Amino acid sequence: MMNKRSGKSTVIFENPPVILSGASIVGKKEGEGPLKDLFDLIEEDAMLGMNTWEEAESTFQKKAAEKALEKACLAKKDIQYIFSGDLLGQLIATSFGLMDLEIPLVGIYGACSTMGEALALGSMVLDGGFADNILALTSSHFASAEKQFRFPLDYGNQRPLSASWTITGSGGLILGKGDQKSKNKPVVTSATIGKIVDLGIKDSMNMGACMAPAACDTIYQNLVDLGRQPEDYDKIITGDLGYVGQEILIKLLKDKGYDITSQHTDCGIEIFDRETQDTHSGGSGCGCSAVTLAAYILPKLSSGAWKRVLFVPTGALLSTVSFNEGQSVPGIAHGVVLESRKQL
Repeated sequence: MMNKRSGKSTVIFENPPVILSGASIVGKKEGEGPLKDLFDLIEEDAMLGMNTWEEAESTFQKKAAEKALEKACLAKKDIQYIFSGDLLGQLIATSFGLMDLEIPLVGIYGACSTMGEALALGSMVLDGGFADNILALTSSHFASAEKQFRFPLDYGNQRPLSASWTITGSGGLILGKGDQKSKNKPVVTSATIGKIVDLGIKDSMNMGACMAPAACDTIYQNLVDLGRQPEDYDKIITGDLGYVGQEILIKLLKDKGYDITSQHTDCGIEIFDRETQDTHSGGSGCGCSAVTLAAYILPKLSSGAWKRVLFVPTGALLSTVSFNEGQSVPGIAHGVVLESRKQL
């Protein structure tokens, strides 16, 4: 049996899980951005006919789960576990959204890093032989996040240029063992579990600065653990650092001897047009990395345009309680290595 650990924090998968499908459901603003032609569904009504923002977010999750099942040609009975989470207290978007699916659920919280956490944990379960198929899922909603973490929308508060725009949407991926029909689909080959990094930043309107140190730590650890250089990846893609966080991340890694300038991009940068959509630093939220992965990154891997990607969703571990009590905003990031099996 091979050694499934490499270095300090990285797990190597002996039987790399296959990404059987990816689904992306987004709101109107996201559907007006650069990736508009790639999403599975764009919802013009952010309420989805519901009475509250929270109910709407739950509905986004359910729609993403159902779409992922449809695209994988699987039924609910074929999924052994769901790994999912969101930004709301007690994961209510997840619990209420997925209740009717009646699939065993592992609720997880990594803030905006949740998709990375879901992929890593789900891949461990599959590689260990404890399941045949799992669903990794996350969501966020601009209005529900603003209501919980900042100000209700009716308040009309001014947003600084460092602020990011929480994505309204949900992304879901189904991972399985695969078969001959899925031979060209991407696989998850390894995962680097991040640790909490706190540099004492207390500005909740500058999530990029809060999360960039954690992203730096995880990317650095992945490179060290696997003995790789940045050029061994076609892309190193963070979750939602935005333009502010990207600048900080590149500088921090240069200080450690790694230059990722040529390889790096960020889901929060890719999903919005900075010049026309007035989103300041870019996008964020659990749904940001999830929908960008499903709509933009996976097709690049499936086609063979990219051979290997380091996907690093990033999260800010704050709550209204901790922030109002004057605590800083720690960050965390989880790295997942995705590889193409397409022969060009």
